[in-house]
Amino acid sequence: MTSKQALTLQIKQKAKDLGFSGIALAKAEFMDEEARNLENWLNQNHHGEMAYMENHFDLRTDPTKLVPGAKTVISLMHNYFTPHHQEQEDAPKISMYALGKDYHKVVRKKLKNLFQEIRLLAGDVQGRVFVDSAPILERDWARRSGLGWMGKNTLLISPAKGSWFFLGEIIIDLELTYDLPIKDHCGTCRRCIEACPTQAISPEGYLMDGSKCISYLTIELKNEIPPSFEGLMENWVFGCDICQQVCPWNRFSQAHNESEFKPHPKVLALDKKGWEDLSPSQFEEWFGHTPVKRTGFEGLQRNLRFLRRR
Repeated sequence: MTSKQALTLQIKQKAKDLGFSGIALAKAEFMDEEARNLENWLNQNHHGEMAYMENHFDLRTDPTKLVPGAKTVISLMHNYFTPHHQEQEDAPKISMYALGKDYHKVVRKKLKNLFQEIRLLAGDVQGRVFVDSAPILERDWARRSGLGWMGKNTLLISPAKGSWFFLGEIIIDLELTYDLPIKDHCGTCRRCIEACPTQAISPEGYLMDGSKCISYLTIELKNEIPPSFEGLMENWVFGCDICQQVCPWNRFSQAHNESEFKPHPKVLALDKKGWEDLSPSQFEEWFGHTPVKRTGFEGLQRNLRFLRRR
């Protein structure tokens, strides 16, 4: 075993010790194929009002623009699957990832700790950590490194763990041992395509019209939700989990053991009336530390009004 291989194994063990459920490495280089795919996606206006997706194109497709001298992109997975769910059947639904504390803070802290561990092991390494916070194609890097394949729902799917996980990256100027991509295992399955109520996934799969996705409509969209989506939201008020709920690979999902992601019991118990009577102070108390805060109290009220119109 070379010193490079040994160091790579040490870093992977440190990641597991910190609670990451997966880690794999890829060579930092310009993403030619992914750049073409992103350009086509933008040209079709599948990003809707997410104008920020048009910005920093060169940074999204070239990690050396984000970290000068970058040699390695480390991709990491952090499980957020929980068996706990909202207790009232008539309650407006929020995505599983939003039940606990904001993952940006939780996962970023662990990424920073891992980066410090790398520096302790390897010396003066330069780099940056990312968790859905910079122009980086995280699913593509995770796919390149072999953490999983890009499913027909455009989410990363692990053959051993499913898709209920957050992704994070560390880009460093240190050369390590790289992992290899794995094959696509979606086969002829079309469950996610057929289950999507807004037909956001193309009939062939592997292409998501973000402007039709319920997650986009309830979170990213700042204007009123178009009337054409009335009756199609399936009671989702923040995010949507449908394409993950129907995915056969998620039968392998195991409950996370991260205390920061534990759902607030009052949120789980909220019924339809409780949601509609939610006050600004309750919103801050129950959702102020979660991803739901992103849509804001007024945004949540807009979504609730739209659901009442079905």
